[in-house]
Amino acid sequence: MTLPSERIADHLAGRPIMVVGRAGMDIYPMPDGTRVEDAHELVNDVGGSSGNIAVSIAKQGHPVMLLSAVSNDGVGRFVTRSLGEYGVDTRHCFVTTGLERTSLAMAETTTDSPDVTIYRNDAADLAITPAHAEAVDVAALGAIIITGTALSREPSRSACERLVELAGDAGCPVVLDIDYRAQAWASPDEAREILAGMARRVQMPVGNDEEFDLIAGGGGRDFAAGLAEGGALVLYKMGEGGCDILEGGGEAHIGIFRVTALKPFGSGDAFLGTTMATLAAGPGISAAVTRGAAAAAIAVSRRGCARAMPTAGEIDSFMESHAMDSTDAATD
Repeated sequence: MTLPSERIADHLAGRPIMVVGRAGMDIYPMPDGTRVEDAHELVNDVGGSSGNIAVSIAKQGHPVMLLSAVSNDGVGRFVTRSLGEYGVDTRHCFVTTGLERTSLAMAETTTDSPDVTIYRNDAADLAITPAHAEAVDVAALGAIIITGTALSREPSRSACERLVELAGDAGCPVVLDIDYRAQAWASPDEAREILAGMARRVQMPVGNDEEFDLIAGGGGRDFAAGLAEGGALVLYKMGEGGCDILEGGGEAHIGIFRVTALKPFGSGDAFLGTTMATLAAGPGISAAVTRGAAAAAIAVSRRGCARAMPTAGEIDSFMESHAMDSTDAATD
């Protein structure tokens, strides 16, 4: 019997991955540990969950493109330029013509209750439409990664649903990164309905235990197991408990790598991007998730998000000098 991970890996080989959703500008007070209200110096970088995942894939040497939208201003141009410099194909990053604006995130670099504020009123990335989806050559893709925030508002939600339809016709696997952000949704009930529905449609749902609990209305582990029994590859992350791989009626457990964290965010993006790029190279899902865990550990030990995503060589070096540990976390 061919496992879901094997089918996904076969389709990924030699084909680009498309990531769908938010890319924006991240801003960090300097030096590290400075509170926003005390800052006199700021540094910036491209960010956003989808942008970070795309950068992570690019840094592994796998071709990747982003489907998103940016505003027609300096911030939007900064985002597309920066993504291109990281190696992300931005041909499907559209420029909005309305009042939408590229999102901004202000994030403190500390593990001591960091203030992370995302400014997303009339966010440009949520302006992608089904017409933008139809402009994508889905048959040429190895996989599509949809992040949860891309489903939080229209017309982006309909664009994602259209992509899933096109992917089904083309036999292209779809990954759902649940990535639940309460402030992005009208209500938890709406998020539960939309995200649970999409999780049932895709070939690879990915989330942590709290996210699966949310979309299941409780009993998230059973919900995830049910998705696997229905033919999906499920990555069930548990923070300090590592990650369980559920597929084909069985499961495998992958631990985490112990590091001194500089900040608590960016790990999930590094984890997913590295896992997908590694899976495309053919070593199998357990090896891919192990490298994803290593990438997550590296990412939380560095400032920023996109710039914190490690290269393949950096992951190799890290894994040579660090042993896997089942009692520390870096994949939330």
